[in-house]
Amino acid sequence: MDTTLGGGGHSFAVLEATQPSGVLIGCDRDVDAVIEARRRLASFGPGARLHHAHHSEIKRIVAEEGYEAVDAVLFDLGLSSIQLDTPGRGFRIDSADSLDMRMDQTGGPTAADLVNGLPEKELANLIYEYGEERKSRAIARAIGRARARKPLERCDELAAVVVSAVARSGGGKRGRWRIHPATRTFQALRIALNREMETLEGALRDAVDLLRPGGRIAVISFHSLEDRIVKNVFRGLARDGDGPASIDILTRKVIRPGRDEVASNPRSRSARLRAAEKLESA
Repeated sequence: MDTTLGGGGHSFAVLEATQPSGVLIGCDRDVDAVIEARRRLASFGPGARLHHAHHSEIKRIVAEEGYEAVDAVLFDLGLSSIQLDTPGRGFRIDSADSLDMRMDQTGGPTAADLVNGLPEKELANLIYEYGEERKSRAIARAIGRARARKPLERCDELAAVVVSAVARSGGGKRGRWRIHPATRTFQALRIALNREMETLEGALRDAVDLLRPGGRIAVISFHSLEDRIVKNVFRGLARDGDGPASIDILTRKVIRPGRDEVASNPRSRSARLRAAEKLESA
């Protein structure tokens, strides 16, 4: 099962390797990703069974497809290239797009609602917690001043406010940044808006429950907070507690991309991979 389809690249590789009998059950909360994955995987016919749904719903999806267990589960967390590259989605710092940032655009509040509606203290806490941004208070104050003049509606408007706040607090000048000063703020807003951390632990546990003995789970994360959740869940399931351990951790140390991979795919530079196998006795 691919719980985060994106453009269907991982799913394509799995189906290609498991034909003629392999079945891939996939889901994504982003309807555009599901549409793209259906196009890409069309040649596999009924072997690709795709759903517009969040990974917190994987038990329901697997049951609907008529299965009690699966052989493998993949999580590829964070933004997909489709979301980042598609105009109008609101994820790009340097764009004039509206501040949307919803992974599921079929409903719910937008990033603009958070930026313009949250009290400054809550905004600062959000930016610090999910963005690990040390200048969160200065950024929240600058946002408060800016939105008092007029609501912040575009990505580039918000980015300019953040850059100004960081520069005033001694954060360097344009052109000297290792990463753009607004990166952590945008990341924090996206994570909070889409509740990415809130559902992850439960989804990981559901995935392990769904695995057949000997089945494997692999998780690719791009953020230290996500990776910490994955590590802690794996450690908990691998440790003897009130009952027997459920999994054997296959990655004793997190796996990161090598230089060649980063050179060919710069977006992989912050990727972290962890994997585990369901124990026969679980």
